Order: sequence, then C-alpha cells, then structure tokens
Amino acid sequence: MSDYRGVKRGTGMLKSNKFWFYVLGVVLIASTFAAQFLLRAPAGVATVYLDGVLMAQYDLSSVNEPFDVRFDSDNGYNVVSLEQGRVCISEADCLDGFCVRQGWVSGGSVPIVCLPHRLVITNVGGKADDGLDAVVG
Repeated sequence: MSDYRGVKRGTGMLKSNKFWFYVLGVVLIASTFAAQFLLRAPAGVATVYLDGVLMAQYDLSSVNEPFDVRFDSDNGYNVVSLEQGRVCISEADCLDGFCVRQGWVSGGSVPIVCLPHRLVITNVGGKADDGLDAVVG
C-alpha cells in the first residue's frame, strides 16, 4: 500500500525508530560509564585507634608504594598493610583472627576491628564524617 506520493507506508518510520533506539542505547551506556568514573569516591583516610586512642592517620590516595605498620599493645600486635586506596590487617597474634580474614577494605562504610587487641580502623575511603548517610522513618 502506498500513500498519495507513491512511497510505501511505514518503512521510513520503522528505520527511523531503530536508529533512535540504537542512539539512545549508546548514550545510556556511555553515560553509565561516565557516571561511574566521575562519581567515584576519593580514596580517603584510614584512621587507626588502639584502645580508643588515635594512633595514626594515613591518606590512602597518597600511598605510592605499599607498606606495613605494626601496632603493639599489652594484648598483642597487629600489622596493618596499606596500598593505594585500600587497607587491611595482614597479620595479628589474636586467637580468632577475624580481623585478618576480613581482608582488604576500600570503602568507608565498614570499619576493620580486632576486638582482642582493641584495634579499630575507621573512615576508610570517601570523605571524612560529613553527617548522615541514611534516613530512617
């Protein structure tokens, strides 16, 4: 069937819709990758507390070479390993070893805790404490 100008109906519209569908798909994929790159949180600061006392702070974005720091207490020792953007407790002489098995942490929502030695590493990643991160109704 043709319209009054002799062009088949529907063929141009269908091709046009496919074109815009592909363009929209490419734009969505590109914007997703751009958002992940641009909205990435900065590496942050690892703050180490031993028995409630601030022992050290490390800017994880400025770590060029991986290094280890040993923290000794009356209860034992912990070795904290730091790399670009992440931190872990790599060695400890506590009985349970949960702190070592926790592994590398690179986000600010989960602290690393060694309860037997009372060592806590907080604010790993992201910005410093900038207020609420959730609202409960």
